Amino acid sequence: MRLSILQENLSKGLSIVGRAVSSRSTLPVLGNILLSTDENRLKLAATNLEIGVSCWLGAQVEDDGAITLPARLLTDWINSVPPERIDLEMVVRTMSMNLKCARFESNIKGIDASEFPLIPTADGEEALGLPAATLRKIIDQVVFAAADAKDTSRPSLTGVLTRFEGERLTLAATDGYRLSVRRTLLTAAAPEDLQAVAIIVPARSLAEVSRISGETDPDKPVELAVAVARNQILFRLAGKGEDERGAFHQVDLVSQLIDAKFPDFNAIIPKGFTTRSVLDTAAFLRSLKVASLFARDASDRVMLQITPGSDTVPGLLTLKATSAEAGDNVSEIDALVEGDALEIAFNARYLIDVLSVIDTPQVVLETSRSDRPGVFRPVGTGPEEFTHVIMPMQLNR
Repeated sequence: MRLSILQENLSKGLSIVGRAVSSRSTLPVLGNILLSTDENRLKLAATNLEIGVSCWLGAQVEDDGAITLPARLLTDWINSVPPERIDLEMVVRTMSMNLKCARFESNIKGIDASEFPLIPTADGEEALGLPAATLRKIIDQVVFAAADAKDTSRPSLTGVLTRFEGERLTLAATDGYRLSVRRTLLTAAAPEDLQAVAIIVPARSLAEVSRISGETDPDKPVELAVAVARNQILFRLAGKGEDERGAFHQVDLVSQLIDAKFPDFNAIIPKGFTTRSVLDTAAFLRSLKVASLFARDASDRVMLQITPGSDTVPGLLTLKATSAEAGDNVSEIDALVEGDALEIAFNARYLIDVLSVIDTPQVVLETSRSDRPGVFRPVGTGPEEFTHVIMPMQLNR
């Protein structure tokens, strides 16, 4: 195996696959990254057996071959050398890779590529297409609401429910305290075998798809395929460069699905409200960030006091946060309020999380009682687009 590649391209490729490297495994090869040649390209691959990422980079390949190298050492070395051409040559006798860049030369010992697990690709699967920007947006609006991946007692809540219905895709995630639901249209109807099928994709896997999609060609769709028989979901993302010097040509990500039952999220969403408040998203978020400074010592509790307006006086939302040690904070923002006055308390961090992924100038908050969930929706999109529900906290009087 002998090839040459630009340092910046190899660095980018390693950053794409690096998050899939296993940090705690009894198999040493899972701590390595696979380097192999593929049709005059360099293929990088990493897996922790739950998620696998493969990335193809433009390179000048002289001799074919494959080897796995320690991910951390390889990445640190590549990121430390100058942004110039890197020459790589595998030494079969010592199962190592010789790397040269400018006036730097090193030998890194590896493990035979035959010990590296096979990572499935999207080849041969019937795929759906979604614009990269759209996919990234809908993922970002749900993944933060999933439970922590370490919560082994509730595996279904560590993932995102993914349901295909005709030409509509629905994503939903909840950690038991909040719920995020996002719906969007596909470029074509889902295959018949996926119609009305609900799968649970690990939130971490979707977060990786979102991260990687930020580096892809925004004009090309992300291909999505579900291998039901293998209990896997596969994504294919097109790179920005198609020539020899392109950053990367293509990325494939495959993830295992979570075999569990997702709760009926429709039953969680309140069917009505007594108070409806329309708020400036940026002003609301700014006030919450200030209030959160004082809510840290009080379980992140912030109280919202909603006051309807009149013909001459606008409605008002007052935010209050109190800390026995730090002090207290009160801030006010104008609001268009319909319905009754209400006091309700929420976790400030949860509010900041949802407002940070709403990109419309205004947001709607629907409430009914201080002990009932609040519903957040962007203004300008229907309830079938994005709905976020947050459970209230006890009022601190």
